[in-house]
Amino acid sequence: MPAEHFTDLIAEDMRAVNAVIRQRLHSDVALIRQVAEYIISSGGKRLRPALLILVAGACGYRGRAHHELAAVVEFIHTATLLHDDVVDDSSMRRGRATANAEFGNPASVLVGDFLYSRAFQMMVSVQDMRVMEVLADATNTIAEGEVLQLMSIHNIDITEDEYLRVVRSKTAKLFEAAGRLGGIVSGVSSELEEALARYGAHIGTAFQLVDDILDYSGELEHTGKNIGEDLAEGKVTLPLIFTVRHAAPGQQDLIFKAVASAAETDFEPVVAAMRECGALDYARSRAVAESRLATAALESVPNSKHRDCLLELAAFAVSRNH
Repeated sequence: MPAEHFTDLIAEDMRAVNAVIRQRLHSDVALIRQVAEYIISSGGKRLRPALLILVAGACGYRGRAHHELAAVVEFIHTATLLHDDVVDDSSMRRGRATANAEFGNPASVLVGDFLYSRAFQMMVSVQDMRVMEVLADATNTIAEGEVLQLMSIHNIDITEDEYLRVVRSKTAKLFEAAGRLGGIVSGVSSELEEALARYGAHIGTAFQLVDDILDYSGELEHTGKNIGEDLAEGKVTLPLIFTVRHAAPGQQDLIFKAVASAAETDFEPVVAAMRECGALDYARSRAVAESRLATAALESVPNSKHRDCLLELAAFAVSRNH
C-alpha cells in the first residue's frame, strides 16, 4: 500500500474486517470453504474495503457496521474475480494459480455464486434499505459491465467512450459503492454522499486505466499476472484504442491482426507501436485526470488523517507498479 502510516491508521479496522470475512466464509460444504479461503487469502490489497473504512473514518463514524459492509464489498469483488477468471480462462492472478486453474471452472463459478448470495445475506443483516439499494444496484451494474466487456472482445472499432463505460460499470462501480456506503453508514448529507461516491468512481477508473497500462509495461514479479493477458484474450483496452487511431498505417494493420489473432500475436511489436505513438502516456494522462477528479471530490470533507490517506490513495492509484 502507499505508505506505512496508511495501513497503520486502519490496521485495527482491517483486522476486524478480516475477522468478519473469516467468520462469514464458513460453510458446511468443504469445497466451498477450500475455494473461498484460497481466493480470499491470495494476497489482494483489499482496496475497496479499505476505501470504505477510510471514508467512514473521514466522516467521523465510530460504530462497527462498516466492518460488515467492508466484508460485503470484498465478497462481491471476490465473486467477480472467480467468475472473471473462468470467462477469461486466466491461469494466474496475484502471482499464483487462479482458483479455476486450481479447482476447475465448475467449482469457481459455484463458489462465486455462494459468495454473492452470502454477501446479500450480510447486507440484509445491516437492516438498512439504502445500503441494500446501493449494493444491489452496484452488483447489477457490474454484471452489465461484464456483458459489455464480453461484447467488446476482438472489437477493434470500440470507441474510448464505449470502453470507459465498461470500466465504470465493471470496475469503478464497486469503488463508487464503497465510497457511498462509507458516507451512508456515517449519516452524511446527500451532497457529501454524492461527493464520496464520485471519489470512489474516479479512483476505480484510475486503477483500471493503470492496470491497462501495466498489462503492456509491467513486470510479472510486480503485477502478479501474465503480461500481455489482455491482448491474448482479445480485450481492447485504452492503450490499444489509442494506438489504432494514431499509429502509422503499417502499425495499424499490426494492431488489427493482433486483436484478431489474440493469443498467436507477437507481443513486442504491439508494445513498440504503443510507445511510438504515445498510447501508454495518453492512458496514464487519463488515469491522472481521474485521480485529480477524485481529489477534488474530497474538498468538502473535513481535514483528518483519514482524509489525508484518501488523498494519498488517489496518488497511489496512478504511481503504482502493481
